[in-house]
Amino acid sequence: MSSRRGVLKLIGGGIVLAAAGAGGFVALNQPSRAAREAWRTAGQPAEYRRRFLSYALLAPNPHNRQPWIVRLDGDDALTLHADLGRLLPATDPFDRQIVIGCGAFLELLRLAAAEEGYSAEIVPFPEGAGDVTDRLDARPVAQVRFTPSAATPDPLFAHVLARLTNREVYAPRDVEPEKLAALAAAGTAFGTEADTCSNDDLAARLRDLTWRGHERESLTDYTMQESIDLMRIGPAEVAAHRDGLTLEGPVMGLGHLVGAVTRETLADPDSAAFRQGLDMFRARAASARAFAWLTNDGADRAGQIAAGRAYMRLTLEAAGQGLAVHPWSQTLQEYSEMAELYDEVHTLVGGAARVQMLVRVGYAPPVVHAPRRGLNALFAT
Repeated sequence: MSSRRGVLKLIGGGIVLAAAGAGGFVALNQPSRAAREAWRTAGQPAEYRRRFLSYALLAPNPHNRQPWIVRLDGDDALTLHADLGRLLPATDPFDRQIVIGCGAFLELLRLAAAEEGYSAEIVPFPEGAGDVTDRLDARPVAQVRFTPSAATPDPLFAHVLARLTNREVYAPRDVEPEKLAALAAAGTAFGTEADTCSNDDLAARLRDLTWRGHERESLTDYTMQESIDLMRIGPAEVAAHRDGLTLEGPVMGLGHLVGAVTRETLADPDSAAFRQGLDMFRARAASARAFAWLTNDGADRAGQIAAGRAYMRLTLEAAGQGLAVHPWSQTLQEYSEMAELYDEVHTLVGGAARVQMLVRVGYAPPVVHAPRRGLNALFAT
């Protein structure tokens, strides 16, 4: 989204930065390197559980909230809690997506342990959990116990540092059937089934549906505001928070500098920034050539953990296949304004099951990793 051809120009705003200052401005507004330190230091801690956790915290999670708190227990175990200060009450009113993010964390933890020969026995919600329509509470999400020399490495672990979410416009290139089959095989695990479709009638219907879901969420003031509140604008904010939704790069920096890209303009449906944001995501939705989705019975919290573990495996397989993935799951969310589209997506691909994840799949230009708060943040009280 940036250019160094003499000037920088904010799209739609008519504002330019002279060439004399463009080079320095571009340099100062590159994505924060400090905010991605966790990707470079994974695997370095000396203590083995911390070493495994340094990989687990790279797991995908909703709105990049990283909703994880860990307590080390004795010499061979740990307990995972959900950080109740990092929930998404507007778009995730029953904390389903947060629990799925915890499942992804646990599967990546298990894979990191297996790489060194440790098994990781995962017990979801050892003190019980409420109904799937209750909110999370202080009870642990999982307990994990490690046993040395009891596991063999999983080939998926090789792709941990290549895995990322890619929200760019995807290339006009169909995904090969054998690659979609590999995704489905990787994501069918722990009682969760993964399915895919290529560039067919179903994909066309899903393109339309996912766009309408994005538009519905954007035009619903309180759900949009939840995302606005989590936007980190510019590398300084990204480095300070290391979570949330990042808006970085020279064009965003220039827009912020002149007041065109602010939380206020991004929340105002009449602003140019809001309209351009919708146009940008409309193009991304239209570019989808393939989709993958995960289903299970949706009966309890353990099934949500299972879906997260399955999704972690699917995304690692995608990285290994050179594919881009982008969760586009607004239509799966349980707030009232989304109810019509929720029913529609379940009729389309759910059958009698609960659709836990819906993801566009394709080929896309490379992007940087999402920020991470780092290992020490896991132990915050």
